[in-house]
Amino acid sequence: MKQKLIALDLDGTTLNNQSLLSDRTKNVLATLQKDNHLVMIATGRPYRNSKEFYETLRMTTPLVNFNGALCHNPSDSNWSNYYHKTLNKDFAMDLIEQREELGIDFICVEGKEKLFASTATLPANEYFPKNLMATQITSKDTLSENPTSMNIFSEGHNLEAIRDRILARYGKTIEIRTWGGTMPCLEIVSAGVQKALGVEVVANHYGIKREDILAFGDEDNDMEMIRYAGHGVVMQNGISALKHIADDVTMHTNHEDGLAIYLENYFRLQQP
Repeated sequence: MKQKLIALDLDGTTLNNQSLLSDRTKNVLATLQKDNHLVMIATGRPYRNSKEFYETLRMTTPLVNFNGALCHNPSDSNWSNYYHKTLNKDFAMDLIEQREELGIDFICVEGKEKLFASTATLPANEYFPKNLMATQITSKDTLSENPTSMNIFSEGHNLEAIRDRILARYGKTIEIRTWGGTMPCLEIVSAGVQKALGVEVVANHYGIKREDILAFGDEDNDMEMIRYAGHGVVMQNGISALKHIADDVTMHTNHEDGLAIYLENYFRLQQP
């Protein structure tokens, strides 16, 4: 089969509900890479929280983090198509100052390699690894550079209401996406940033035509990537809006090896 570029979301897609890679998924992706297909990760996660999976899968391809705000190649620090798009730090500070008015419980401000928080204690969820120490509280003194993204966590089911309030206040200067699998959050990045931007850069780097790109996702932040790919596939557990625009939907969920099973059938791989 002709060489394909396979772009993978992590949470709710490649990872199961425990945020782990199953053996079946690891074996299928290893086989595809051995067969000369290009497998890449496109995630809302920062690099610190996706590095483990990149290394476990023995990838050498570029990696898209922060929903497309950062495109880099951890295996090649001199990769020529590197880009990093940031938010204005004054916007970040203004949003933090309006946190209570907007109904936000906690804000995490991410730089490429730094983490700042609106409170001294980090939430106990999978977004923050257990070995991650408490970080600096965000202030005009500590936040000296423009951040890459901001992640909003809030109890209850009021993320959509918070999204509407933020967009009403800040308009078209930002993009807001929902992601996070079992622990959903809102991620804010610079206007125009999306996973499809990073996937396109990687495809152009390798000379892969759009028709030879497969993309897999499950959430709002995968929308443009699924549309852009020549073959966009949504997980069975994915949101309805995404299924409506996809080329196909997996028969099984992320917790049932849905990605691995789909790839086995699509590439006619030997099944266990």
